[in-house]
Amino acid sequence: MKILDRYILRHFIQNFLFGLLCFIIIFVLVDLFENLDKFIDNNVPLSVAVQYYAYFTPEIIKLITPVAMLLASLFTLSRFINYSEFTAMKSSGISIYRYLFSIMLFGIIITGFSIYFNGWIVPETNTEKLSIERNYLKKSQLRSQIQNLHFQDKKNRIIAIGNYDQSLQSCQNTTISVFNPDTLTKLSFRIDAKLMLWDSMKNDWNLLNVHQRKFYGTNSEEIKFINSVLAAEIEELNNLSLTPEIIMKKQIKPEEMNLTEFKLFISQIKESGFSTSKNEVDYYSIISFPFANLVTIIFGVSISSNRKRGGAAMQFGISLMVSFIYLGFVKISQTFGYNGDINPVLTAWLANIIFFIISSVNFFRLHRY
Repeated sequence: MKILDRYILRHFIQNFLFGLLCFIIIFVLVDLFENLDKFIDNNVPLSVAVQYYAYFTPEIIKLITPVAMLLASLFTLSRFINYSEFTAMKSSGISIYRYLFSIMLFGIIITGFSIYFNGWIVPETNTEKLSIERNYLKKSQLRSQIQNLHFQDKKNRIIAIGNYDQSLQSCQNTTISVFNPDTLTKLSFRIDAKLMLWDSMKNDWNLLNVHQRKFYGTNSEEIKFINSVLAAEIEELNNLSLTPEIIMKKQIKPEEMNLTEFKLFISQIKESGFSTSKNEVDYYSIISFPFANLVTIIFGVSISSNRKRGGAAMQFGISLMVSFIYLGFVKISQTFGYNGDINPVLTAWLANIIFFIISSVNFFRLHRY
């Protein structure tokens, strides 16, 4: 690495870390003032409160890294311009593209690390943070007893559970309705089980006190009583895709699952016949969001290198405005993706694609000569 690259990166990294630190302090203080009364009312120990914000910090870093990149690219080049260092670079035949190469290389490294950081590290710290909320602040509680659950296990199969006990992994008063796969309106088979227990050894449900009914035509049906039977042994069921893990994970927030667990959860939900549009948008957004680092670098360099846009205060305001517009556009596009109007992958990448085009056009328009 050349001396110039090290010089540029040193100032860029200093500004980047300074931006991260400032935003972390702001986020923590705002959240602390908002929740201070809850900490006091629930007699939360000081050590636990410190742990809470230590676990909250990775989530803050995840959100503000692109903004810190934008501010670093803005102020680094602005400093070089103010001290005529950028003029000296151009006089030596060093173009803006050569300057951009150094910080873009750093941006690529941060982007790669952010994918791992956001996808695996942040979910672990979020789990610890939410655990403190559940134990001390009585928020986001996970219920061990859940009533009146309904699942579409397959396209033509619906499971209704009267009560689920997580500690025993048992379902009481369970009804499994199987409809004709051609019409999806005509009931062809039904099971009513007084109790349904999860057998971890056989990885299957054990149904107890079962009334089995087969329907033939309009007024004909066959009724059979079974004391105990595994779901896999019933031909019409051929095993159930519903598991205790799926039941409980419907209570767990997506931010508590790492990318591997999130992908598996989406597959399980899809196999159960549920819509996965919202989950898929959230999953692909975790991957696409770090690439905003590269987009904001280009935006920051193009803005700060244009003297016509005023001083540092104006440039700072423009940069923050761009950040809020970007985040607002992400939220709007996610709404359409959640409803299934836009492909989940396209939804996750749409903001990056549009803002990359805008920032690139603006950059090349200013530096085409």
